[in-house]
Amino acid sequence: AHFPRFKRKNQQNVKLYFPKNNKGDWTIWRHKIQIPTIGKVRLKEFGYLPQSVTIKNGHVSYEAGRYYVSVTAEIDETSRYNNDLEASYHPQSDGIGVDLGVKSLAIVSDGRIFENINTSSRARRLEKRLRREQRRLSRKYEMRKRKGGSTATASANIAKKKLSVQKLHQRLANLRRNHENQVIHALVEQKPRFITVEDLNVTGMIKNRHLSKAVSEQRFYSFREKLRRKAEIIGIEFRIADRFYPSSKTCHACGHVNSGLKLKDRVYICHACGYTEDRDLNAALNLRDTKNYRIA
Repeated sequence: AHFPRFKRKNQQNVKLYFPKNNKGDWTIWRHKIQIPTIGKVRLKEFGYLPQSVTIKNGHVSYEAGRYYVSVTAEIDETSRYNNDLEASYHPQSDGIGVDLGVKSLAIVSDGRIFENINTSSRARRLEKRLRREQRRLSRKYEMRKRKGGSTATASANIAKKKLSVQKLHQRLANLRRNHENQVIHALVEQKPRFITVEDLNVTGMIKNRHLSKAVSEQRFYSFREKLRRKAEIIGIEFRIADRFYPSSKTCHACGHVNSGLKLKDRVYICHACGYTEDRDLNAALNLRDTKNYRIA
């Protein structure tokens, strides 16, 4: 056994758990919520928490200068809030293959392309502001060192600047998370018979120093898990292709494997039959038709 490793209070996100102890606990109104021990708290936003349902417990968290509340609700099958679950799922289209990439987040076998949100002007503007605020925060720490002060006990100005950096980090995270949710909704609303994705080796991709930042910003694993859960709830068969299946190097027309295909080659040209296609769309088509998969 090791000695306990204490965590700094100012470097942890506060998260409190409140069980339901009394009948009036966790009562939700339009603009208010009854939190155990704390009492009635006004909500800044309304419509996100379900009313007239049984709340079992909840969490209150503090992140980047804001307080958030989340609850665990017991919802029956006939509730109007139970809009995700369907008693019987009837597919309206054939299965689709989804190729994940750095240039575009997702390329679908039916021809749809979902952009990489990190290359948008909004994300670039936020990243530019974040770099500027991080430089300002770093200068404040360096100035404190030169004056002989301890950087462990930050000043009020350093605390303000840290909060502004945290807010920008959260805005970027929310932007990426919202884009993920929109893409997943667009994929499942077509009601395909199945969805096939590739089993990416994200750990190995991050080791490439030229791609590590772009790969980590794309959040491939988070996207795949959200898509898997959504497909499971609705009733869509979710397939994961074998990790070593060469979806990008295989010709969709004749099955020839172009082992010399490199990452810089954006157009797939088959040397056996002359088939030409965008490499990502060719990979998505191969993922749709592959038999080498497992059901998640």
